[in-house]
Amino acid sequence: MKKYTYTEKKDTRSGFGAGLVEAGRRNKDVVALCADLVGSLKMGDFIKEFPERFVQVGIAEANMMGIAAGMTIGGKIPFTGTFANFSTGRVYDQIRQSIAYSDKNVKICASHAGLTLGEDGATHQILEDIGMMKMLPGMTVINPCDYNQTKAATIAIAEHHGPVYLRFGRPVLPIFTDADQEFIIGKAWMVNEGTDVSIFATGHLVWEAIKAGEKLAEMGISAEIINIHTIKPLDEEAVLKSVAKTGCVVSAEEHNRLGGLGDSIAQLLVKNTPVPMEYVAVNDSFGESGTPEQLMKKYGLDDEHIIQAVQKVMSRKK
Repeated sequence: MKKYTYTEKKDTRSGFGAGLVEAGRRNKDVVALCADLVGSLKMGDFIKEFPERFVQVGIAEANMMGIAAGMTIGGKIPFTGTFANFSTGRVYDQIRQSIAYSDKNVKICASHAGLTLGEDGATHQILEDIGMMKMLPGMTVINPCDYNQTKAATIAIAEHHGPVYLRFGRPVLPIFTDADQEFIIGKAWMVNEGTDVSIFATGHLVWEAIKAGEKLAEMGISAEIINIHTIKPLDEEAVLKSVAKTGCVVSAEEHNRLGGLGDSIAQLLVKNTPVPMEYVAVNDSFGESGTPEQLMKKYGLDDEHIIQAVQKVMSRKK
């Protein structure tokens, strides 16, 4: 199996900030809006370089979505920025009615997603956002795994016409993907090929899956690890091809097990190739305050829980 190493750690929200500046350089129609969280969303460099293309809306997230929708009518490509909880739960009606229903070219960029927001606790964490957004017709849903991939995804969605939900996070994580990568929306990335079990991971759980894969290899288990950075549209071909080889599945995500990546994969499999499947996800609960590491461990989202899920699903396969 391929070994992944790293020399640097960064947060994925910083990858968004870097990608936003580059997208702005490439296309003069790219504009940015923020709901009073410029520092948290790493939008400072964009504002410095393109001050006339930035709108500080203030703590008025619903208004921000309406303004963004209106800006698309004049040909602008608006990127909205706030926490994932406020990017979805607080403004779902505005997104549904003003953006998704009319196919507005708005990029909803959401930081501090999942449990790893950490000490701010359950009121600021959100574990339902992927489900909410993927249910909207025409909405593309992307959840990249590290700084480099988030930067590449941010650049790519500026060139994609239609509403997009881009999800990223706060914690500092290893950078293990290529700096010059091409991000293809809807195309899964093969992390490591294997024969015994398919692990489909997204976001922060990709690195945990890589760590689990190395430990599983020492146990004699060959895990195929695939990064599903685009949850909608799902790369159905990649999923079905992998499962045809391994015969069992583990999905891994920093999200409620209801409505997330695992559910999308399960729907695909039940219509095509029913196989044993286990979820590594939050088990239908809210989060709480704690460090990202403490929360990932308590809620079963680390490499050890992925290994346990693999062992369980392989025993079901046998």
